[in-house]
Amino acid sequence: MKKAIFPGFALLFLATIANAASVDTVDIYSNAMHKSIKCVVITPDSYADGSNLYPVVYLLHGYSGNFSNWITKVPELKKESDQWQMIIICPDGDYSSWYVDSPVDTSMQYETYIANEVPAFIDSHYRTIRKRGARAITGLSMGGHGGLFLGLRHADFFGACGSMSGVVDLGFTKNKYDLIKRIGDTIQYAGNWKNFSVIHIIDRYPKDSLAIIFDCGNDDPFAGINRKLHQKMLRLKIPHDYTQRPGKHDWNYWANAVQYQLLFFRNFFNKMKSEQ
Repeated sequence: MKKAIFPGFALLFLATIANAASVDTVDIYSNAMHKSIKCVVITPDSYADGSNLYPVVYLLHGYSGNFSNWITKVPELKKESDQWQMIIICPDGDYSSWYVDSPVDTSMQYETYIANEVPAFIDSHYRTIRKRGARAITGLSMGGHGGLFLGLRHADFFGACGSMSGVVDLGFTKNKYDLIKRIGDTIQYAGNWKNFSVIHIIDRYPKDSLAIIFDCGNDDPFAGINRKLHQKMLRLKIPHDYTQRPGKHDWNYWANAVQYQLLFFRNFFNKMKSEQ
C-alpha cells in the first residue's frame, strides 16, 4: 500500500514545487551612493514558462529591517505573487534611511535609489509592464512612510501607493529612529520635518493622481496619526482606501494587511488595463 501511495504523493509534491513562485536575490548598484545593495525579487509561477509582461509592486521594509524581512517573515508572498500574477520587489532601505535623499548626509540617497535606480534595474532585467498603471509601492512602518512619500512625490511613475502602520507624520517621533540623522534637527532644519511628512505633502498633490490605500492596527502607536491623515484626506476630498482593524505594530498584523493591499493593487492594475 505504501508503495502505491508514495509515487503519487511525490508527483504531486514535484508539481507543486514546479508551479511555485521564484524568489531571487539580486545586487542593484546605486550610482547615487556608489555601492551595490541587495534586493529580493519574487516572480510568479508563470514567469519562467512564457513571455507575458507583469505589473510590479515595490514592498518596503521598516526601521531596522532589510531586504529579506518580507520574504522571511511572510513567505506566503510567493502564493500572493502566483495568485495575482505580479512581480513583488523587496529592496533594501538601509537600517534607517526613511527612504529619503538625506539633506544632511550625502551617503544616504534612498529616494533616488528606490524611486529611480531600483525600478530602472527591474525594468531592464525583468519582463515588466513599463507603465505607470502597472506600478505600485507600499511598505510597513518606516516603509509605510516610504510607500506614501515616494508614491506621492513620484506620482508620474507610480500609479498606486500604500502604507501599513506607516509613520505618516515624522514629527510624531522627533527624537527616535535616527530621524535627526536623516533630515536634521528640529530647529535648523525645521522645514524638513514638514516637507518630508506625508500628512503635510498630501496638500500638494492632485486628488486624482494616485490610487491610495493605507491601514493601521487599533493598538498600534501610530494609529492616531493615521486617522488624522485619513480625516485630512476626507476634508481635501482625496480618494483613498483607509482601514483600521484589530492589531498591533507587529508581523502578525502586517502578514494579514499585505494580503488586502496586494488585492487592492491587483484591482487597480486590472482597471488600468481595461481603460487602455
